[in-house]
Amino acid sequence: MITYNIDGVKMPKIKKRENNAWIKAVAASYGKKVGEIAYIFVNDEKILEVNREYLQHDYYTDIITFDYCEDDIISGDLFISLDTVRTNAEQVGVTYEQELYRVIIHGILHLCGINDKGPGEREIMEAAENRALAML
Repeated sequence: MITYNIDGVKMPKIKKRENNAWIKAVAASYGKKVGEIAYIFVNDEKILEVNREYLQHDYYTDIITFDYCEDDIISGDLFISLDTVRTNAEQVGVTYEQELYRVIIHGILHLCGINDKGPGEREIMEAAENRALAML
């Protein structure tokens, strides 16, 4: 089950049924099934609070993914800062919606086992994001 929640922001316009089918298709392309996925859309203040409390990081970010996966079932809580999504969209010259979908699938790709912090991993993640977005 995929749920969409808000904390301090308005719910973004997402076609949930289509989005859910897309997420399941992307997960399946990695041999995974979707378990419990919770999207929590927040503002910059909340994402900073979550980042400090749970990860001991003192900076803003677009997404924080908490991984509860077991075997081939992906599950997790995905906190997305809509403020940072908007800022990033402006900085890279894409629409807010394009950037939002990139971030939405970014968390799913993490749950599928793709990382982006080590050497060369950022490029692998970007390629995976582009493949996933092409499936949308």
